Amino acid sequence: MDSEKRKQPLARRRVLALTAGSLVAAGCTQGERRSADKTGHAPEARTSADGPDGALGANFNEDPDSVTFGELRELSASWLRGFVPMPEVEDDASHQRAIAKLLDAHRLGHSTVLSLKFPYNHRPIPRPGSSAMDAELARVDKVLHTVLDTVDILAIGNEPFIESLPQDRRSGALNAFYETVAEHIIAYRKKHFGSRCRTHLHMGALNFLDKPDKRTPATDRWLSFTRRTPEIEGVDIHPHVSAPEKVKPYLDYILPRLRDGQKFLVTEFSLVQLWKLHLNDTIPARFARRYRLPPDTPVWKVIKEAIEHPFSEEKWRDFLAMSPWFENNKHFLRDQVRHFRDTGRLAVATYGVTQGAAMTRNFGPDKTPWLLNSLYANRTVERSEDGSPAHNYGFFDDFRALQRPEN
Repeated sequence: MDSEKRKQPLARRRVLALTAGSLVAAGCTQGERRSADKTGHAPEARTSADGPDGALGANFNEDPDSVTFGELRELSASWLRGFVPMPEVEDDASHQRAIAKLLDAHRLGHSTVLSLKFPYNHRPIPRPGSSAMDAELARVDKVLHTVLDTVDILAIGNEPFIESLPQDRRSGALNAFYETVAEHIIAYRKKHFGSRCRTHLHMGALNFLDKPDKRTPATDRWLSFTRRTPEIEGVDIHPHVSAPEKVKPYLDYILPRLRDGQKFLVTEFSLVQLWKLHLNDTIPARFARRYRLPPDTPVWKVIKEAIEHPFSEEKWRDFLAMSPWFENNKHFLRDQVRHFRDTGRLAVATYGVTQGAAMTRNFGPDKTPWLLNSLYANRTVERSEDGSPAHNYGFFDDFRALQRPEN
């Protein structure tokens, strides 16, 4: 308790400017940020010293239509994140759904994070200098024309070590592709904005760093590039883990490899792998008795029933609260954000808002149960009379509380 009290003033300072809306990154220019260069970095390199610090926002991933601005207001969420699948980008990138949502969010005063997703997990990644690379960079230009100096953070890559082929990760082709994209973005920004651009640049998200065999020469090179490139302000991580303690290896790996002043994003994180381990458990005996269900009913069947015939809010809460694997981890969001903030290096973390359609489609014992993570139980619980979605047990209240400076 005493150590927690000592940490609170530090956490308060980190988030004080973030709770009133998009205040920190908005309007700051590169020229205003620069100080005398003592590191050998190019003079136009921006720093992250006064960038976003310890914010917690909402994440819609690939499904911008699944969340409303009314739901964000109820959460007191001032940040919003999503990703754009680059093959969807046409001449006017503002028409792409995720980008359009984030532009609307910006107009309404939210701070925003956009991740660029390059899906090359079923085909070779383009090589620098090839026609395929030129086509990809042309799409990047269309996005940059639309979002630079508007979105607060641009993450270069979504989950590159998942969205690529194993041979491209081993050969260095993955790194070469993303380094080329990053250098292109840096050059575009310098050409069109000089030293005045509000958009912070981060390298996109690393996965599976809790597994030693996933810390490879390719991930080392990813962080080496991040560290030595002065215009890049940090890296993103996506710790979807099977136990809370498995998030720490992510931080232990990335933080020593970032330069002083660089920060990290956590645009996705959850215990979804833990939830998946329990899908074939039998439901809690108390829950079975209370709702007159066969005692050998597996967890996944209850979730499937809630998808097909949404529960009352009380029944859904009972299901989660009576399941030890969930009840014992209902404050994962709260505890993990505090750990991120305590490093002093968190820029922004974002968390999934709603249960999207893809999460509930063909639900069964082998389905990854993303829907248990969400802040709203919009597909497993009946909506209220006014049509508003139910708050998911544990996570909703903690998310909202974390928007207050004292948390």
